[in-house]
Amino acid sequence: MSLRTSRARQIELIFIGTRGNTEERTRRHRRHSALLVHYGESSVMIDCGADWLRSVVSLSPSAIVVTHGHPDHAQGLAYGAPCPVFATVETWALLDAYPIADKRIVTVNEPFRVGGLRFEAFPVAHSVRAPAVGYRISRGRTSFFYIPDVVAINDRRRALEGVTLYIGDGATIARPMVRRRPAALIGHTPVRTQLGWCEKEGVHSAIFTHCGSEIVTGDARYLNRLVKRLGEERGIAARIAYDGLRLLLPLREGRARVSPGSA
Repeated sequence: MSLRTSRARQIELIFIGTRGNTEERTRRHRRHSALLVHYGESSVMIDCGADWLRSVVSLSPSAIVVTHGHPDHAQGLAYGAPCPVFATVETWALLDAYPIADKRIVTVNEPFRVGGLRFEAFPVAHSVRAPAVGYRISRGRTSFFYIPDVVAINDRRRALEGVTLYIGDGATIARPMVRRRPAALIGHTPVRTQLGWCEKEGVHSAIFTHCGSEIVTGDARYLNRLVKRLGEERGIAARIAYDGLRLLLPLREGRARVSPGSA
């Protein structure tokens, strides 16, 4: 089997950054959360925070897809981008001064294709000033959902229906970081609650990125055991991502398989 044929039968995910909006950083969680999605000959980067400002050109992605306009998700585009950039109208309003040559508008609930993959944006509660979306990314019957900052997914049942893997918000494991504003809830829902969402929607694998200070500075072995146990209680294989982690999603029914990568 050729390498090209092998790649065409799976989606490769590389967690090139897993640190959230926190000053603390370690070897495992050094750069702002970002994901590279490889399929066939394409490489799509999801989010491009400030840590990637001088590195995005060297990554050479085929496209960049942005969840929202907060600096830890979009400020790496401040000098421009070497490829098309996809974002909602609300996010483009926040990035208006960035010299990006090829701006593509994402409309929620209207799928679009990038590099042979199908993307669909779902509105989520997180911020009033920087409205966010999560992305359901699919090839055939294999789908995963990516949402690094979230209080709630507006259409959760449809967003998570049949997904192989949920990639969620690791700001906190059990302590809520949700605040109420006059018209909305903002902040971050804990890992424990998100695992409850997965249980209700029949998602059997979950991994958490955009890690807050609790995870970044904590005991990695203990915290992974804790998240694993919280998942097992709900019938879910769960873990915490780290910079450099690679996952392979075969284009068939089944759980994500973790490849033997290193931090």
